[in-house]
This record gives sequence, structure tokens and C-alpha cells, in this order.
Amino acid sequence: MWPLSPESKPDELPLDINIRDPRWDQSTFVGRAKHFFTVTNPLNLLLSDARLKTVQTIVENYRAGIVTPGLTEDELWKAKYDYDSAFHPDTGEKVVLIGRMSAQVPMNMIISGCMLTFHKNIAAVVFWQWVNQSFNAVVNYSNRSGDTMVTEKQLATAYLSATTGAVVTAVGLKSLTKHLPSLVSRFIPFTAVAAANCINIPLMRQREMVVGIPVTDEAGYKLGYSSKAAQLGIFQVVASRIGMLIPPLTIIPLLMNVLEKKDFLKRRPWLLGPLQVGLVGFCLLFSTPLCCALFPQKSSISVNRLEPELRDKIKKQSPDMEVVYFNKGL
Repeated sequence: MWPLSPESKPDELPLDINIRDPRWDQSTFVGRAKHFFTVTNPLNLLLSDARLKTVQTIVENYRAGIVTPGLTEDELWKAKYDYDSAFHPDTGEKVVLIGRMSAQVPMNMIISGCMLTFHKNIAAVVFWQWVNQSFNAVVNYSNRSGDTMVTEKQLATAYLSATTGAVVTAVGLKSLTKHLPSLVSRFIPFTAVAAANCINIPLMRQREMVVGIPVTDEAGYKLGYSSKAAQLGIFQVVASRIGMLIPPLTIIPLLMNVLEKKDFLKRRPWLLGPLQVGLVGFCLLFSTPLCCALFPQKSSISVNRLEPELRDKIKKQSPDMEVVYFNKGL
């Protein structure tokens, strides 16, 4: 065997690993689920500033063509996901703690658990719906697209409209169901949150529906802007957001309706709140990543469904192209 020259670096990572995209195949539900289980892992919130600074250096250096000495491929991917958990993908800015995707489970666990626990009190219903929409506003702003300018007026409009919609829905249903069995009123939080999501997300992304979002070919070449793609992306995000709350806000109320009648909890009513919050958290650990994975992040739309002008332009340039791609958002 020939001896290695001093310039040889047999263990150095190649520079062709694409860390801009997820590690797993995003064309399959299993691949998307693995990706989002990693992204939404609450343990990412415990990463220290020193660790975040280290992974930022590793990722930015690698993208610039500089490999950290001794770095393995697994360590590179770990650094990439730690980096992605705290920094905005487009601007590179550090995201506020509660606005990170890894905060979804613990924050929604507390908020949804309290909405279910205090569903009988009107003042508590209003308060927790307001807290939920305030949290959603932080999340929506923190995870906005870097290509989309969101004005303070748009943020305020979306926030106030969603909060009003959620509170009116919750209070209205509360008054309508006060003479019905108590089980019915347990589903008011889910109905109110679903209504608010249908208001908040479209309003937050209204500019996309007007001017469109970028659509590309499979290689990522930008072909133009489409409001039809924006509408589809917003629908998918709303469906995912509502879907992730179905288990904790529908199954848990049914379960608690049975458990509250047991002698053990009748003698220990103080356990109801912590138990409900814990059960909600357990559901969210699975429903959050699984519902985020319902649709590909790089979604697609048929060319025939695009606006006539854009469709004709694409057909003229690439007659055989049948679908185009776009980032649906989170």
C-alpha cells in the first residue's frame, strides 16, 4: 500500500452533502415524519447559547466550503438540526424561544390543557383564548417566509381578528350549550381554536394570496409567482394546524369525562388539572410532528391549475412540464 501524503485527508467530510434540505426522503410520509419529530423535539429548547454558537459556526462554515476538522456526517446532521431549531432559515436570525417549532409541544400542552380544565368559566375561556392567539401570533411571525414582507398592520389585523373570532366562537357556543350535557361544552375549545386558525393564518399570509408565492421546477429554478399555489399552501397549513389539535382537544375531553367520575379523582380533584395537561402533552408529542408531515414542505401543484398567464408561460417554455413546486410554509 502506498503511504498517504501529508496533504491527504481521508477522513474529511465531502462538501456535497446537501444540508439545506432535510436528511430524510420528503416524498414519503415516513421521511417527513422523521424530519418533523426531530424539528419539534422539545429538548431542543435546552440547547445552550454556547452550543448554538458552535453549530452556527459548523453549518455556516460547511455551506461556505469549510469543513470543521474531525467532523463526522452524523455530527454534521446533528449540528444542522440544532441550528435549524433556533435560527430562521431565510434571515439567519435567532428565533425567540417560544416562537421555535420545538416550543410547540410544551406551549400548546399548557395552553390547551388550561383551555380544557377551565372550560366552564367564561372569564377563563376568554383569557386562555387570548393567550393562545398571542402565542400563535409569535409563532406565525417567527416562522414567516423571508421572501414575504409582513407589515405591523397586517400582524395587528391578523392577531385582533383571530383573537376576536376565537373569543366570540367560544363565548357564543358556551351560551348556546349551557343547557346541554357538560360533555358538549368540553369541545368548545377545539371549535374556537379551529375557527381562529381559519382566520389567523389566511390573514397573516394575505399578501401571498394577492401577489403569489414563488413556484419552481423540480431543480428549484423559479418560474414565476402564483396566488393559486399560495391558496393551496395556506389550506394545507390550516389543515395541519387543526389536525394536530384534534387528538388533545377531542380525545382528552372524552377521556376526562369518564375519569372525573372515578372515586380516585373525586377524592383528589386537585389532580384534574395536572392530569389533563399531561395527557394533552402526550398527545401533542405525536400529533404535532405527524400532522406537520401530512403534506410535503416542498409541495406541488398541477400546471393546469395555475393562473392562465403563468400556465401559458410555462407551457411555452416547457411543454412537457406537468407540475410545479412551492414552499407551503409551516
